[in-house]
Amino acid sequence: MRVPSLLAGALAACLVVLALGAAQAQALFETKAKQAFMIDAETGTVLYAKDADTPFPPASLAKLMTMAVVFDAVRSGRISPDTEFTVSEHAWRTGGAPSRTSTMFAALNSSIRVEDLIQGVVVQAANDGCIILAEGIAGSEENFVKLMNERAAELGLKRSVFRNSTGLPAEGQAVTARELVGLAAHLWREYPEFYRYYSQADFTWNKIFQRNRNPLLALNVGADGLATGYTEASGYAIAGSAERNGRRVFVAMSGMDSDKQRAEEARRLIEWGMRAFDRMEIFAAGEVVGEAKTYGGQKSGVALRAAGPVAIFVPVANRDRLVARIVYQGPLVAPVEEGTPVGALKVWIGDTMSQETPLYAAESVGQGPLHRRALDAVEELLIGWLR
Repeated sequence: MRVPSLLAGALAACLVVLALGAAQAQALFETKAKQAFMIDAETGTVLYAKDADTPFPPASLAKLMTMAVVFDAVRSGRISPDTEFTVSEHAWRTGGAPSRTSTMFAALNSSIRVEDLIQGVVVQAANDGCIILAEGIAGSEENFVKLMNERAAELGLKRSVFRNSTGLPAEGQAVTARELVGLAAHLWREYPEFYRYYSQADFTWNKIFQRNRNPLLALNVGADGLATGYTEASGYAIAGSAERNGRRVFVAMSGMDSDKQRAEEARRLIEWGMRAFDRMEIFAAGEVVGEAKTYGGQKSGVALRAAGPVAIFVPVANRDRLVARIVYQGPLVAPVEEGTPVGALKVWIGDTMSQETPLYAAESVGQGPLHRRALDAVEELLIGWLR
């Protein structure tokens, strides 16, 4: 793997702006949460990370993946908002009134519209709503869970495992703060017509009024989603999103001691994320980012650029330098066509990789003459092993 330095010539002045070690990052903000992760929605900048890849039981946060499957089923036309599903005994007994868990109090053998079920799950965290949707879409909750895990894999959630549609305690069921943030951002980006339900203050169904369980909605931080969870094993957890003055952040936290602490810690982290960072454009749209070495080409290298401008959010306080590198598998064998995916620009804030942007060939490089290919072959033979 080649990792050429990007800090050369005139680029150095633009890139050497921030150095923030892991210990310094913790000093800038501290939280009582055991796991936490926050990103900026526009740039994907990692604003905060604390044990973000440590798995924990999701509780009701598993419902975010349930909704990802449900939203996709509606979008694809497999079901519609007006489709009606019947309440089975399993759904009624496991997630309904007899369960004494979060429920929309669906009556046994009644029929409920998909749109009402979605609001019941999103606003009321209804366990019966989850199971009714799962059985209606996949025939059984077990079959639906297979869809959840398949979809999680497609979205790149490598550590998250789902055992049911509700998040009720189940051996092996786990998520991470990093992957919850990625899932929340996916729901916001791909399903705006459904995401609006996450900011719905309350939902009345079958003459039963229930308020949204997300405490952030009432805290005046610009919150518009998503969900909370609690297990005895991992404490209180939350996945949230907030938008203020055109700026949006996503956050996930777990391991807090009470619902009051959960609300306060999430509020503090969102407030800090909104005020403690400045946006900095590293490269303009179309600007050459660097160069990748070629093998057997008309030129020894090919210019690289991103699909658009490259921007990142950096802390207002304690700035020294930012480290960025081009990472690719090389050298690239010519010919190389313009627009070919080559690698990525990776940006570190201290020890944390804060952003990764795909890079593409900014030009075409044809195959070189025989003597150049021969020289490249000798060079590769002599120094290739060093990679």
